[in-house]
Amino acid sequence: MPDQDVRFQLLQGWLEQCLPALFAAEGWGPVPNAELTPASSDASFRRYFRWQGAGRTLIVMDAPPPQEDCRPFVKVAGMLAAAGVNVPRILAADVERGFLLLDDLGRQTWLEVLNADNADGLFEQALQALVTLQKLPVDGQLPPYDDALLRRELQLFPDWYLQRHLGVELNAAQQAQWQQVCDLLVDSALAQPRVLVHRDYMPRNLMLSAPNPGVLDFQDAVHGPVSYDVTSLFKDAFLSWPEERVLSWLQRYWQLAGEAGIELPADFAAFHRASDLMGVQRHLKVIGIFARICHRDGKPKYLGDVPRFFTYIEAVLARRPELAVLGELLASLPQRENQPA
Repeated sequence: MPDQDVRFQLLQGWLEQCLPALFAAEGWGPVPNAELTPASSDASFRRYFRWQGAGRTLIVMDAPPPQEDCRPFVKVAGMLAAAGVNVPRILAADVERGFLLLDDLGRQTWLEVLNADNADGLFEQALQALVTLQKLPVDGQLPPYDDALLRRELQLFPDWYLQRHLGVELNAAQQAQWQQVCDLLVDSALAQPRVLVHRDYMPRNLMLSAPNPGVLDFQDAVHGPVSYDVTSLFKDAFLSWPEERVLSWLQRYWQLAGEAGIELPADFAAFHRASDLMGVQRHLKVIGIFARICHRDGKPKYLGDVPRFFTYIEAVLARRPELAVLGELLASLPQRENQPA
């Protein structure tokens, strides 16, 4: 790590203070000499380090205030652990400075290991964990995925992808089309039964672990639409699957969730429609987020996955005539593929 990384120096000092008490409390003996190496980073301001010493590994989260607040992570981790979901145990915390010391759930994300042959088995485990997560009673304990939040997310698409990235200002007719699309997507989301929503339940945030999966990146959890997480799982930012396989996995989720007593739309066809529309809301949001990460945060690599989301949207447009106005709006925009980052 570079000497000028002041937060890294603060983190090292914090570890020197908290590790002796932790090791004594856990009965692990004296604190060994250890290495602290980068473990991963993501699209946020958070970063992670792996502490390794004497055969033991731990994960250190650096969530710098004011950009990040690790208190929601601590709260949701406790809720999920109590329900039996495999999440990192919080071993030590300095929430004011944004430092957490966590169990290490492993070195491989599902994104690294998923393939056409093992997907059925792994996704069965992911669905079992998701149903466990969704059975948690969370009303009043988490922020609501309400009208205002859904619309703020959708607005990322015109603000950051159209205006900032493509240089497109919607005219009055296009604005009316956009509002019509937003109304349809938000109304559909709000009409669904509500559960705990992870908000990024996808292979990159699932670890190959025992029990499998280990679940990460849950700090933005909300109380919201039942179809959100299962749709995110199969319509991922970095990995795409044939439509027929996605449909069979959605049907398997439908069966599992129903057996678990989770409230669902009236029949599978209604759930499939809700999942399609929920997916379009998420896809438009993520396209906007990826443009924002590029232009605000200087991380252009995520824009390479934007075409994947337009492909998801186009598949839904082909079977949902109520979204024809979105198809017209997108067709009126400049050619997306030729736009530089």
